[in-house]
Amino acid sequence: MDWKFIILAAVCAAVAAVIAYRFAQSKTNAAVVAAEAKIDEANRSAERIVSEASRNAENAKKEAVLSAKEEILQLKANSEAEEKKRKQELQGIENRIMQREETLDKRSDSLDKREHQLSSLAGQLDKRERDLDALAASHAAELERIAGLTKDEAHDELLARVRAESVREEAQILRESEMRVRDQADKTAREIISTAIQRCAADQAGEITVTSVHIPSDDLKGRIIGREGRNIRTFEQVSGVNLVIDDTPETVVLSSFDPVRRETARVALENLIADGRIHPARIEELYKKAEELVNERVRESGEQAAFDAGIHDLHPELIRTLGALRYRTSFGQNVLQHSIQVSMLCGIMASELGLDETPAKRAGLLHDLGKAIDHEVEGPHAIIGADLARRYGEKPNIVHAIEAHHADVEPDTVLDVLVMAADAISAARPGARRESAETYIKRLEKLEEISNSHDGVERTYAMQAGRELHVMVEPEKISDAQATVLAHDIAKQIEDEMEYPGQVRVVVIRESRAVDVAK
Repeated sequence: MDWKFIILAAVCAAVAAVIAYRFAQSKTNAAVVAAEAKIDEANRSAERIVSEASRNAENAKKEAVLSAKEEILQLKANSEAEEKKRKQELQGIENRIMQREETLDKRSDSLDKREHQLSSLAGQLDKRERDLDALAASHAAELERIAGLTKDEAHDELLARVRAESVREEAQILRESEMRVRDQADKTAREIISTAIQRCAADQAGEITVTSVHIPSDDLKGRIIGREGRNIRTFEQVSGVNLVIDDTPETVVLSSFDPVRRETARVALENLIADGRIHPARIEELYKKAEELVNERVRESGEQAAFDAGIHDLHPELIRTLGALRYRTSFGQNVLQHSIQVSMLCGIMASELGLDETPAKRAGLLHDLGKAIDHEVEGPHAIIGADLARRYGEKPNIVHAIEAHHADVEPDTVLDVLVMAADAISAARPGARRESAETYIKRLEKLEEISNSHDGVERTYAMQAGRELHVMVEPEKISDAQATVLAHDIAKQIEDEMEYPGQVRVVVIRESRAVDVAK
């Protein structure tokens, strides 16, 4: 600020000189003299101003130097105070560390002493353990000498007694539990199931898959075969169905593992026979029309089944697969009608139990979905159907109910059990299913074989078309308690090893007779 003032003063002096010079030129000589006097005065004034500015600048400089020295001294004092404080803190930390080291040294000495004491005690314990082992061995030898039994023999005898006692107790607990549960559950279960059956008005389907086609006359067989077999070869290549033509009067047989494909071939063949023009081009044309017709029937059947069950948001692919069950039968029972019936039964039983009907109906309708494609995919139809439902966005509880309805996975929800029960009711109702005599006989023989494989069983009779198994046991080998356990074991083995409609009741009969003759 002081140097600016000096410069300003110099500038002012210069300006004044210029003004005076010009003023002097325009005036007379007298004015020049006056101007020179004024210029001298201005110069003297400028010198005074410059001198004062220099003195002020020097004073300001000295004051700035003094202020800087004072600030440096203050900073130095602050730094020395902070350093002193830090040294004190470090000294305190050092003292605490030394105290901790002393404490740790004391603890280390104490631990060493304890370790030495523990080592001494461990040695004493080892000696006592050896003494006790020797004493136990001598006692065991003395007991064996007194009892006349070895240790292993005594162990086996004790186990046998405990096992026999546990079997009796187990049978007693099972019997008491069964009686208690049956008293509470049988009445309610009978009411729910009877109500569901009475309210379910689904028809019992007894149809079988059509595998033969009637023809007006045997002359048509030659036309179906064609010259050098070209018609029958074309038909089999286009349809993927075996066409069997034998000596059966006015009948040809269609054979295929795919029911939808077999139905398509049947429609195409009937249309060919009605049309009368049987040649490769016509076969391909009519088969395509039959395929479109059957696919439309499949879609309509799936939509109708979903409508009947009250399900309106199924994936189109699930509807198509569901409709394919129209041409699938199981033991003579139409699978699509069976699925609709199971859906109705699930909904009714869920309603009786106070549960939501919608998921129960949905799971019941889709439970046999895998049967539509089980000829294409390996594995149990329950697992196949669950995978298909999962792929097309069904909820996990619905998928698990489908997967568990034949116990391929463990059922763990009420919905799982409802689907299993409804499936069994629909399949086991009188007239619902048929099976061949050979399969029927094999199933009854298997039931008797499983029962006879158990110890103490004298003979077995499969009754009520295989729904009841009467097991006669030898009374001297099987006690009343063991009879209860035997019934459970046989029932469990049947569940694990066999597939059967409905339920199988196992009845174990133990009869003891005493006969004498009065003479």
